[in-house]
Amino acid sequence: MSTTNQLNPQKSTAPEASQAAALAHVKAAELAAAQIPVASAATATLRPIAQAAVIGAGTMGGGIAMAFAAAGIPVTLIDASEDGLARGLARIRENYESSVKRGKLDPAVRDERLARIAGSLAIADVKQADIVIEAVYEDLALKQGIFRELDAHAKPGAVLATNTSGLDIDAIAAVTQRPADVVGAHFFSPAHVMRLLEVVRATHTADDVILTLMDLGRRMGKVSVLARIYPGFIGNALFRHYNREAHFLVEDGALPHEVDAALKDFGYAMGIFAVHDMAGNDVGYQTRKAQMATRPTDRRWNDLIMKLVEMGRLGQKSGKGWYRYEPGSREPLRDAELERFIVEESARLGIARRPILADEIVKRCVYGMINEGAKLLQQGIALRASDIDVVYVTGYGFPAHRGGPMYYADQIGLANVYRDVKRLHDEYGYWWKPAPLLEKLAAENGRFADL
Repeated sequence: MSTTNQLNPQKSTAPEASQAAALAHVKAAELAAAQIPVASAATATLRPIAQAAVIGAGTMGGGIAMAFAAAGIPVTLIDASEDGLARGLARIRENYESSVKRGKLDPAVRDERLARIAGSLAIADVKQADIVIEAVYEDLALKQGIFRELDAHAKPGAVLATNTSGLDIDAIAAVTQRPADVVGAHFFSPAHVMRLLEVVRATHTADDVILTLMDLGRRMGKVSVLARIYPGFIGNALFRHYNREAHFLVEDGALPHEVDAALKDFGYAMGIFAVHDMAGNDVGYQTRKAQMATRPTDRRWNDLIMKLVEMGRLGQKSGKGWYRYEPGSREPLRDAELERFIVEESARLGIARRPILADEIVKRCVYGMINEGAKLLQQGIALRASDIDVVYVTGYGFPAHRGGPMYYADQIGLANVYRDVKRLHDEYGYWWKPAPLLEKLAAENGRFADL
């Protein structure tokens, strides 16, 4: 019998503090995230940010430029391609026009913000900027090439930030003569709307650079959370486990609509497969394809989404993905063809499908994040458990009334979480290896909040 069908059945409904207490925790956590331990000298002055530049006029770069404009900071949007720059500036104007039509933005404010955004094809035009944010495609060699140019053209003391979502910032800083000025500024798309900013400290990043970027996030109306270098930093490090386990659940016997329904009942606004279809299943396809040749063979992987892309099932934009969509509609509908394909894939992999209850779906998706969060705390990637909660509630849609994954774990009891993680490790292996910190706190009846 599968042990995961017996995951603490007496705990099928996890005990929670009241919604009000969880929401109060989130508010307090946002305030705590701004408290950064630095050398006292660094607190004396922030670096002045009166002029900015953004490299890359794609969706992310354009959104970051709009965030600067909303904060009252003039910004030069720079792209290597004339067509790319024109598209980026047009997209910015369309975003503003849409806001005006919906009554969200006054036309006079639109005009003020547009006036703060200039376009350029010359990277040398960063010379007046107090901060430069690189927002190009997630390719280390490409980013390193740009930072070599920034090193040559940016003025002394300028903050040089990369919008990477998980690359090694030390490797980017190493190509410059000023690694103390280099920092990670991970915005979330759309950057002019999403409230989260992960500020990533590299090995040599100066304290005043960290404080300046944290303060810039505040000026932009964002919640800034400090992280250190780690694959995926805080947010994507946890999200990998959430995403991976949802796909494994589909191979094991659940269908996409069942996984999504369980996650929505837990409190997410959308299930993960509906999110994939909305974003486009082809996002990250080339990167994953390249990684397949060299990834370790001692653990389980899931390539279903890759196969969907190769079948032309890109999501809403193609009318079918994990679901099907009627013309002009974004409502996800079950698709018998897709469900047959999933069943056939399970058989091909030698997996005996079985019914999977909502309780198991939630535990496997959420407990993997909690276990990874414990690893981040133990390694000092995140300063405090509440910082992880802020990242997840603000940037990843974790239900605020549950307080964030680490707060939620404390309410369940870490001994209960550890017991299930250990059972999952016994059954599924590598990805579920319990974090030493989780094991320690469980044995001591401790809490993440007390660290």
